[in-house]
Amino acid sequence: MAEPIIRVEDIAWARLRSPDLDRQEEFLTNFGMVRAERTADKLFMRGTDPDHHLHVTEKGDPKVVGLAFYADSVDDLKRLSKMAAGASEVEDIDEPGGGKRVRLTEPNGYQIEIVTGIEKVKPLKAREAVLNWGDAKYRRAGDLMRLDPGPSHVKRCGHGVFGTPKLKDSIAWIRHHIGLIGSDDVYAGDKDNVILSFNRINRGKEYVDHHVFLYVEAERGGFNHVSYEVQDIDDVVMGHEHLKGMSKYEHMWGLGRHVLGSQIYDYWCDPWGRVHEHWTDTDVLNVDYGSRIVAAEEGLRSQWGEGPPDRFIHHLSA
Repeated sequence: MAEPIIRVEDIAWARLRSPDLDRQEEFLTNFGMVRAERTADKLFMRGTDPDHHLHVTEKGDPKVVGLAFYADSVDDLKRLSKMAAGASEVEDIDEPGGGKRVRLTEPNGYQIEIVTGIEKVKPLKAREAVLNWGDAKYRRAGDLMRLDPGPSHVKRCGHGVFGTPKLKDSIAWIRHHIGLIGSDDVYAGDKDNVILSFNRINRGKEYVDHHVFLYVEAERGGFNHVSYEVQDIDDVVMGHEHLKGMSKYEHMWGLGRHVLGSQIYDYWCDPWGRVHEHWTDTDVLNVDYGSRIVAAEEGLRSQWGEGPPDRFIHHLSA
């Protein structure tokens, strides 16, 4: 395989469009984000980590615009702009947080922003997670565990998932253009029949999340979900209870623990049906893990909790 044009550093944000920014902000606040900034036609939400924002909503008809990934430098942007077919010029980002970007269009028509120089902000205080369990039963000796009810506390953007009718071409595109590498490809029946591809950042010997981006085979291109890391297992469950108690948002799947990636997960729909995931406790890998191919019977089940419902597996937002 040819060398990638660049290797991105991490995922940055999802960019959506919604007709009502008030309703979008209300959902994302209840999901566990905090407003970073808001203009007349855009909403920027952040988490507790120092990223300026990790979710962008433009005002307009419901649509998923795409995903953004961090590049290492402006030099990477210049290289991408010069070498990637259809890439934009290096642009100044005229939005809160600033920075520069190059815009690409992946094979299913979604925008991929490659960005650098985004403003960092002061981290927000997060609850300290001290658990008495396993071989560390006395870590919280003498202190009581008391959790304040309310939303989860989103830390950072974790991964995005697109459906595609041209899986092999899409996988090759994402790996060539932004340097992702395969963690686990999932097959059904014959090993050549890959139906799902988990891809991670390539930082060599440095450990990274099991996956940052997935493609799943589908009848058409579409957006399956965007995922956000939260503080710990209590945060996943407390966030679930908060959203469930509101009785106004659709619950898609969870609670449970995945096999591939091992995250403890919970999935909810925003008011326009775009799926957002909470997770905690992922596997972290480096280049030594290589890339595996896994049967669907293993890769699509849960270690505990219900398996993926059909409505989740086949869910695609425009």
